[in-house]
Amino acid sequence: MSTLNYFNYFTEIEEYFWRKRGAHLLVSPLDWAIVETWQKAGVPLEAVLRGIDSAFESYQRSRRAGRPLKSLAYCVDAVLDAAAQQAEATAGTGPAAARSAGDKDPFSREELRAFLARNAEKLERAARQAGVAAAPWARHAEQARASLADLYSLLDSPAALDLEDLERRLTVIEERLTAALTSHADDETLLAIRRELDRQLSPYRRRMTAAQLSQLERQYIQKRLFEQFDLPRLSLFYLT
Repeated sequence: MSTLNYFNYFTEIEEYFWRKRGAHLLVSPLDWAIVETWQKAGVPLEAVLRGIDSAFESYQRSRRAGRPLKSLAYCVDAVLDAAAQQAEATAGTGPAAARSAGDKDPFSREELRAFLARNAEKLERAARQAGVAAAPWARHAEQARASLADLYSLLDSPAALDLEDLERRLTVIEERLTAALTSHADDETLLAIRRELDRQLSPYRRRMTAAQLSQLERQYIQKRLFEQFDLPRLSLFYLT
């Protein structure tokens, strides 16, 4: 997918789902977690949109056609089928064309610097309010803030900016923070999140494989923990 679509992945899917559903409603935490599983699995945006189309067509043919399709969970199988079909269709066609030198970056360095600065400020505030002694995860939030500060050198360098490498670095920082949050969260917090997920997944669980459910659970827990502790998501996908 193009660089612009790559970093607009969530927004493109959310808006497309809104249009198909015919209502501009808030996408649920479950839906966002599902989109994250597709993004991390490398499912192309085009395949996701085709899968959503296919899922809506199937839903309209079903006995439930009188009721609106409420969640992207219904689209999981269709999206993965579309991704497999796209991979098969493009097999043997060689690598995608590289970006030309004239292609415009989706984000300016000023936008990236502001994004890093906002997230660093939020991490510092969360760590300060929690207190390291009272909340062991706060130390990891402070470490994440320091790691973000180290990335400014990439923006200051006169060399061409590699957004994919920057995204990988941000992913590493976020994954370490996620591991710390999960490790230090109390049992009741994690249990409440899992119960919430189970309630939302109940109508769709039979449509998913064990691997899909496991990945979705990880993404959902991560999203809810970051929200609960008022921590920013660090990926460039959240810049848009």
